[in-house]
Amino acid sequence: MYCKKFIITTILLICLGPVFLWSSSHREAPLVADDPLADNVDLYAFRSPNNKNTVTIIATYVPLQLPHGGPNYYTFGENIRYEIHIDNDVNNPGDDIIYRFTFNIKNEDPGTFFNIRLGRQNLKTTYTMERSTDGGRRFIPLIINGEVPPNNIGDRSIESAVGLNTTYDKIMKSAIFASPLGERAYCGPMDDPFFVDLGGIFDLGDSPRQGGEPRDGLACKNVSAIALEIPITYLSRTGQYPQRKDMFDSDFVIGVWASASRRQIRTLSAGKEKHEGPWVQVSRLGMPLTNEAVIPIGMKDYWNALSPYDELADTLLDPFFYNPELALYMDDSLFGGAVPAFSQLRIQRNALQAFDFGNGNDGLFGLKGSEAVEGTALDDNVFGSLLLPGPGMPRSVDLWPIFHTGVPNVPPYQLATGKNGNPLAAGKPLVNNFLPNGGDMLRLNIAVPTTPRNHPDFSSLGLIQAAVLGLTDPRYNKSTRAQFIPNMDGFPNGRRLEDDVTRIELQAVSGAVLAAIGLWYDDYQAGDANPVTQDLLDVLTYSTGVEQNDADFQRKFPYLAPPWAGDGACGGLIPREGPAQSLPVAGLNIAPPVEIKGEIAMTAYPNPFFDQATITLTLEKASQVNIDVFNAQGQLVTDFEPQLYSQGVNEISWNSGDLPAGWYFARINSDSGISQTVKILKQ
Repeated sequence: MYCKKFIITTILLICLGPVFLWSSSHREAPLVADDPLADNVDLYAFRSPNNKNTVTIIATYVPLQLPHGGPNYYTFGENIRYEIHIDNDVNNPGDDIIYRFTFNIKNEDPGTFFNIRLGRQNLKTTYTMERSTDGGRRFIPLIINGEVPPNNIGDRSIESAVGLNTTYDKIMKSAIFASPLGERAYCGPMDDPFFVDLGGIFDLGDSPRQGGEPRDGLACKNVSAIALEIPITYLSRTGQYPQRKDMFDSDFVIGVWASASRRQIRTLSAGKEKHEGPWVQVSRLGMPLTNEAVIPIGMKDYWNALSPYDELADTLLDPFFYNPELALYMDDSLFGGAVPAFSQLRIQRNALQAFDFGNGNDGLFGLKGSEAVEGTALDDNVFGSLLLPGPGMPRSVDLWPIFHTGVPNVPPYQLATGKNGNPLAAGKPLVNNFLPNGGDMLRLNIAVPTTPRNHPDFSSLGLIQAAVLGLTDPRYNKSTRAQFIPNMDGFPNGRRLEDDVTRIELQAVSGAVLAAIGLWYDDYQAGDANPVTQDLLDVLTYSTGVEQNDADFQRKFPYLAPPWAGDGACGGLIPREGPAQSLPVAGLNIAPPVEIKGEIAMTAYPNPFFDQATITLTLEKASQVNIDVFNAQGQLVTDFEPQLYSQGVNEISWNSGDLPAGWYFARINSDSGISQTVKILKQ
């Protein structure tokens, strides 16, 4: 039977090809890759860190935006329904709350090819936000003519008198709108908050890279973000405000997913288009990486068209969770050796010398119907056959519920702390975000307190780190009593902006969740005093090499980092000034010679810089030199005392202090009448 399954799996791999379409949801499915305006990128749901009375939900669309991508810059699409769906009642299959956003674009100045000129915009975008609480039968408008900030094209377009004559910070603040019912919304371009080494991942799983340094493939890219801040009492099933004692209460579990829909028929003629027919869902997103790293390429468009509720009833996709492709590359008896970057990630083939979770094996199915599982979540009398549906489905007990139902606070889904070696026994509670009436959604228990972002225990590893603390930290592992452990509010209990979901999910595929409940790795022997074996340490210390976003998140709603500017360092800037060693001759690693104009050569580095730059003077002979620094408006901002500089290389440090970001010009004048200027960009 195993050989037959292995042959079938191998044939499928050959037919479909290796599927490493990653980066959460950037161009993940063939059809929606041709329709980026309707492409879900990412979804986040977390209790607001600076307003515990609210929950923040962020859905991003339109992937991989270049900040300098003009003249038709990226924005939301017209004739698209962008929706955020919320399920908060296990007794009511389907959406309980839906927020719908539709956008309108106006061309205010059609006589120019510029996007912004003299206070007018040629992609002036507004939106309507509506809410339904009856499953989508009726929608009530809450925000009308909400304004979408323009793209951060550059200083002249935003700040100068011939542009909008304001600052981008003011534009963003004015784009936060409140509804009459208490929600707040922000729709607009933002830095893509996701971080991952796209180049390494796409290169057949080369992450961390086996040759060369990791790189954030989403650095300097923007997305179109819809951010919602919702009063927490709107989201709890009973309408009550949660207390700390409620953090394992099912009444406070919500499921969140996002979608984009288009009219079924689009007709093009003479530069115009017409949309008609029923609305069709073309993209959706719940858990990150589901459609990218679990669903094979031949099924991605099919998955995008389903709702989570359709998916739960459709068993066609379940095998991809029961026997995930990624696990093949974490198993040395299969294809582990073909992906050396995953060498630290190895699944349990002989956990407790009894249970095999390798693809095609039975996992815990051999316990089905036995006294050992009575009263646990694996008992058919508790949750039916959800978690042990049959033989040959080893990951039905961990990966499938994480993506499809959430995890209940019922044995065996409690930490191994206090279990005395029996993984099926009651242990220390870690999470309850069990909501079984939908498929792939982000599930969040909104009663779990937030971990302050400046807390010494805050970690981008989310629940993985909470489990580590619960198992090893004496503050938490001395008893099985329920208590808040830092990062219990992290992925996959919802998803915070800071959570390193790529790393967490790869660790989960390699069996980290199984280990947390006491199904330790193969190198653990019964009776060992410490279950933290080398295999477990390897998994916990695995990293892709890209562990945080390329920009700092804001401390207040909408929390995302502002969008990169089109004229900035991430807007395609090619620095033409800098230290000689930073400009090697291609392929030879030889620094080009410094050209001395007359008596002086002048450069500045780093360029761009943040707070401090170094001005370098190379002099043929000692000279008296004056150095002045001007801003882009020609105003003098710094003047150095005239000084006699020696022959050769001289370095002068310039601290820009509180000067705003933008272009500056350092000019030198020598006593022999030579004048030079170097252009420097402050980020």
